[in-house]
Order: sequence, then C-alpha cells, then structure tokens
Amino acid sequence: MSTASFTSRRKRQLAIAAVLVVLVGLLPFGIKDVYTLNILILMLMYAALSQSWNILGGYCGQLSLGHALFFGLGAYTSTLLYTKAGIPPWFGMIAGGLIAAAIALIVGKACFRLAGHYYVIATIVIAETGLLLFHNWEWAGAATGIELPFGSDSWLYFRFARDKLPYFYFVLVFAAITWLVTWKIENSKWGYWWRAVKDNPEAAESLGVQVFNSKMAAAALSAFFTAVGGAFYAQFVAYIDPESVMTFQFSLLMALPAVLGGIGTLWGPALGAAILIPLTELTRAYMGGSGRGIDLIVYGCLIMLIALARPDGLVGLFTRRKRSAA
Repeated sequence: MSTASFTSRRKRQLAIAAVLVVLVGLLPFGIKDVYTLNILILMLMYAALSQSWNILGGYCGQLSLGHALFFGLGAYTSTLLYTKAGIPPWFGMIAGGLIAAAIALIVGKACFRLAGHYYVIATIVIAETGLLLFHNWEWAGAATGIELPFGSDSWLYFRFARDKLPYFYFVLVFAAITWLVTWKIENSKWGYWWRAVKDNPEAAESLGVQVFNSKMAAAALSAFFTAVGGAFYAQFVAYIDPESVMTFQFSLLMALPAVLGGIGTLWGPALGAAILIPLTELTRAYMGGSGRGIDLIVYGCLIMLIALARPDGLVGLFTRRKRSAA
C-alpha cells in the first residue's frame, strides 16, 4: 500500500468514526423510552470496555479473562472516595484508572512469563481472588455493598436520578476516546510492536522488540480504560457490591464483543457490542426469569458460527467485500 493510500485510509476511518459519533449522539432525540436509552448506554459502555480489552487481548495477543478485577477496582475506588471522603467521581475515575493500571503492571510482572492457556487461567484466578477479598472487606461494604447517596442532579458529583441523557453522552465520549486512542496507537511504534508480539514473540524479540515492556504497556492502558468504565457504571447504577461489578460475567462480556466483531481490529468491539448487548437485554426483558441463561446460549451459538464461517470476525465480511471489489 502506498503512503498516499495509507494516509487516505486513515483519514477515512477517522471521518467514518466522526459521522457515527454524531449519528449515535442524535439517537436520544428520537427515543422517548427510558428502557431503550438504557440499552444504548450499556451498549456504548461495553463497546468501550471491549475496545479496552482489545488493546491487550486483540493487539498484543494476551487473552485475559480477568478484566472484571480492573472494572471492579474502578467502581470501588470512585465510590469509596465519594462516599468516605466526598471526592467527586471525576477524580475517582482517574484514581481508579491509575490504581488499576498499577495492579495490571504487578499482575503482568508475575504472569506475562506464562504462555497460552496458562496465562488465561492465571487471570481468572487473580480476578476471583480479588472478588473474594472484596466480599470480606468490611470497610468497603463487604458482601452488603455500597449505596451511593441520593441528592439533586449534579454534574460535579456526576449524579442524575431523573435524566439519563448525561450518562448517555458521557459514555458516548468515553467510547469515542477509547476508539481514538486505539486508532492512534494502531499504526504507531507500540501498535506494530504489539502485533509482532502477538504473531511471534520470539521472532519479535530477535528483531529488537521489547516484548515484556510491550505487554506491560498494553496491560496498563487496557486496565486504565476498563477501570474508568467501572467508575462510570458505579455512578450509573448508584449501587455496587462484589457480585455486581467483579464477577466473571463482566470479563466475559468485555471479551465476547471483540471476538464476535473481530479481535485485534478497530471496529470489531463496537460492532460486536452493537449485536450482543441489545440481544442480552432484550432476552432478559422478554423472557424474564424463564430466559435466564438463554443469552449465554445465544452467545455460544454466535461465537461458534463466527469461528466456523468468519474466524476473523464480522469485520471480515466488510474487508473481504473490499478485496473482492478491488
């Protein structure tokens, strides 16, 4: 690909993203149903979280199923600073992100020497350990959890009981930022290093790539954004406990959209979230208690179909059409 066509493609990606952000931003003006708006908020949140997971799991090839730990750290840090010290959640989001990034570096130092399924298992074990610790940490509410205080709507304390639109636009910006950061990094030195590490770490190291440092950078960035998402979720639901922010389900819901849409791609996580999250919420709404677990069955069927028909994810449908047209 020539330099001119490469630059053109990058600009086109940015333009498409800008148009999509504007179009999605206009959706609430045509939606009067609070439930539908709630689905859109969750869809955007998981698009951002899946893009965050994709930085480590998709581009760097370190498949983590323990990202619920970072999500929970963000939620708890923001909530505890707010309820114990009166610090606005905006600062709690940053603090939670930094703490999660630091924990990711500690975990990475211990686990990045593991390969393949051993690393995946280690991330699950560490996340479950965190879940048990918070279950028994009395100062942080233990199993009872923490309820955020009610009050008048406030941007300072990011608290809106009557109007969900502020949450919608915040998470839209959050999803756009995670995409933009990924877009910026994808063709930077780090982006090329991550893909080299994913494809063949030994060959990459022989060519001068700092494999360990590359993994650590990806882990810290991924954990930071995941924790910001957790802090947002805590404000959105106004109540957290270990089961509501740190269970394995969250790790799974961060990974699945990227796998369905296209792991290691710019558009895959958003496309996967746009399909999976509404499907989950609508299944729960229309099937009630009798439909519990149906969404997981549907997930499994979708993943199997994609693995068989399009191993590169749904994004592969569009890239193949472009190649055929060319």
